[in-house]
Amino acid sequence: MSDEKDARPNGRTDEKPSRRDVIKRVGQTAGVLAGAAVLGRLLWDRGGTASAATATAQARDFRSKAASSQDAAELAIARAKSDEAEPSADALVRRAVDAMGGMQRFIGRGDVVVIKPNIGWDRLPIHAANTNPDVVAALVKLVLDAGAKKVVVADASCNDPHRCYQRSGIWRAAYGLGAEVVLPDEHRFRTTRMNGEILDEWPIFTTLMDADKVINVPVAKHHNLAKYTAAMKNWYGMLGGRRNRLHQNIDTSIADLAGFMRPTLVVVDAMRVLMRNGPQGGNIDDTKVMNTVVATTDQVAADAYGATLIGQHRDNLPYLKVAHDRGIGTMFWEKLRVREV
Repeated sequence: MSDEKDARPNGRTDEKPSRRDVIKRVGQTAGVLAGAAVLGRLLWDRGGTASAATATAQARDFRSKAASSQDAAELAIARAKSDEAEPSADALVRRAVDAMGGMQRFIGRGDVVVIKPNIGWDRLPIHAANTNPDVVAALVKLVLDAGAKKVVVADASCNDPHRCYQRSGIWRAAYGLGAEVVLPDEHRFRTTRMNGEILDEWPIFTTLMDADKVINVPVAKHHNLAKYTAAMKNWYGMLGGRRNRLHQNIDTSIADLAGFMRPTLVVVDAMRVLMRNGPQGGNIDDTKVMNTVVATTDQVAADAYGATLIGQHRDNLPYLKVAHDRGIGTMFWEKLRVREV
């Protein structure tokens, strides 16, 4: 009888593995499982969001490289005309953006553009807790007319996102014009090093980071901790995790966010303003119709001016000084080329 093993076409033999081989294979399998477990922990951040942390801080600068124009405003304020009883948000947005040089100055043909409104609360437009859906719609149209390849509308809501997107009216307004409306699903967040004084590493809504251009579209309103909230604080809506922890040092965290996100354009909705009991309001008596839209590329100036709408002064808003001192923008909005239209 031959001593050779009975070979099979697939290369296997009939020889049974020894006890030593079995122990060795079990050990190898355990090693693989242990490695997978470590990788799994790396892919699951401390905020409960499946993601992998980037190795280095990567601030997002979406500012347009288009040449500046002496004919264009640096801060445009569009208000209702004296003979307009009820001006449309569409008209005011267009006036403000035109005063800035037109949307073509900021958006190029083929761009993927994210519009970032405030969709934080389960409130109706009349409560002025979220960005006015007509303001969002006007921007969607302008961006598409400028030749954008795709327009995305997204925000990370405080209340249930489905209800916020629906009740705010933003889902219907944006989707009806051809924009892609993206909910803040857990898989869309990635832990990112932000290199801020407070915000060092945090889960970030990747939809806002993976665009060619980003337009920040906040609503001007009162905030019980920050006193006033609009452009800079609107970046809270790109954070996952337990962001309420940031309220312990809210002024620094707001400045950290503004330093991390440099938008292409800021358009502040002040059609109806929440004057008190912000940020979520809920009482129509707390709101005031102002029929105003502000456009600028300077998010610090946007907030410094916008605060005056609710009777606040820049000196009472510490986050403005922090951002100003960091060179993110200017709190002295009067020194800009201001145009009222």
